[in-house]
Amino acid sequence: MTGWLVGFDADDTLWHNERAFRLTEDRFLALLAPHAEERSLRARLLEAERRNLGLYGFGVKGFTLSMIETAIEATRGAVPAAVIAEILASGREMLAHPIELLPGAREAVEAASAAARVVLITKGDLLDQERKLAQSGLGELFDAVEVVSDKTPDTYARLFRRHGGGEAVMVGNSLKSDVVPAIEAGGWGVHVPHGVHWALDLAEPPRGHPRFREVPDLVQATAALRGIGALPA
Repeated sequence: MTGWLVGFDADDTLWHNERAFRLTEDRFLALLAPHAEERSLRARLLEAERRNLGLYGFGVKGFTLSMIETAIEATRGAVPAAVIAEILASGREMLAHPIELLPGAREAVEAASAAARVVLITKGDLLDQERKLAQSGLGELFDAVEVVSDKTPDTYARLFRRHGGGEAVMVGNSLKSDVVPAIEAGGWGVHVPHGVHWALDLAEPPRGHPRFREVPDLVQATAALRGIGALPA
């Protein structure tokens, strides 16, 4: 064992997630099309999500409540009950959506778990994240699972101490949530970009930082972990 702690993000790092949100958003826009213009609806929904993060947290349930709130605001309270029912049905469908692993996900976690302590570090609704992890078939590969309300430098510093104590690295698709705060907490960050991004989860890459790596996929993420010494060469 190398003595390193390797953290993996879950959504859009190990399995698809954001595309389900975007498809549901498109469905929401179609439902509200008779009542409001698309650009205005998108802006209203994004603002509702931003406003509600501190109340509902991350995940499907908060997104569903934000859609309902936006529908009420956009129609000045005149939204039909049938539309509210459709929004709720969309949320339930998202919560029941099957998990599809991203290419190389199992191989990347297996390679890390064979040589280091491996922890899944994800944010969102606890029940939903537990469901997705169980469906993924990856659960037995992790030494621990941490579902947190947000990913801040303090969060990572606490988790690095709890599960490691030595060198730590975080692998994830989000610069804002997975990479930048992990680096600020004293760890390394390996960025694996995903094609679909949430507007509230964007940040500038810390280019030139000695503990920052960016790779195109999880296969190369494993190579990056070897390159920094987290896994044997």
